[in-house]
Amino acid sequence: MPDAVAPSSSPSPSRSRTAAVLVAVALPPLALAAAGLSHPRSLTDDTAMHWRDLHIALLPVFPLLAIAPILLTRRHDRRLGILAVVLGFAYGVCYQALDILAGIAAGALKLEGGQGVTTMYALADGIVVTGVWSYVAVTVLASALVIRHAGLRALPGAVIAVIAAVSFVDSHIFFPRGVITMLGLAVGWTWLALASYGPARPGRASAGPSGAPAADRAEAAA
Repeated sequence: MPDAVAPSSSPSPSRSRTAAVLVAVALPPLALAAAGLSHPRSLTDDTAMHWRDLHIALLPVFPLLAIAPILLTRRHDRRLGILAVVLGFAYGVCYQALDILAGIAAGALKLEGGQGVTTMYALADGIVVTGVWSYVAVTVLASALVIRHAGLRALPGAVIAVIAAVSFVDSHIFFPRGVITMLGLAVGWTWLALASYGPARPGRASAGPSGAPAADRAEAAA
């Protein structure tokens, strides 16, 4: 008779994956909320250096906001996941332009006397519109797919995420509204991720493998 094998105390792969997703969707907006607490309310001679340096530090962070909607969309629909990647890319590129022009360049120009600051603002405002509305669109897309999977359990998170995404259109991370916006994204995406990786609503669960998320169907096929 073989010796009994003690149960493994290591977390299951599915739990580890869910934990990794929760970190990926919550950490970027939480980091931006923390940064927003020290974001100057306006660009002046006294705040110019901090304004410039803060936006340099945030260059790799703002694009990470697109991780959440891309991950959740691709989990439930691979084809729409392609659209989510396109929208997320548009957001990332355009918001980087805002960060570079209205953040880094404007701060640097202010340190050199201020000539050209308004030009940087105008350029940034013209470019970022596409980016922020792309983010709203991909947020709505991801939220709708999670609601389709989880039902009303996902609705509070969807509402919070969409409201925060719309607020992000013109709030940036300025305190207090921008900070609250980032906290809203963190809460909304965390809620949606938990709903996404939770059980399907009864109607979809009864549909069997075809009603499961795309990622789960792929694992089942393997």
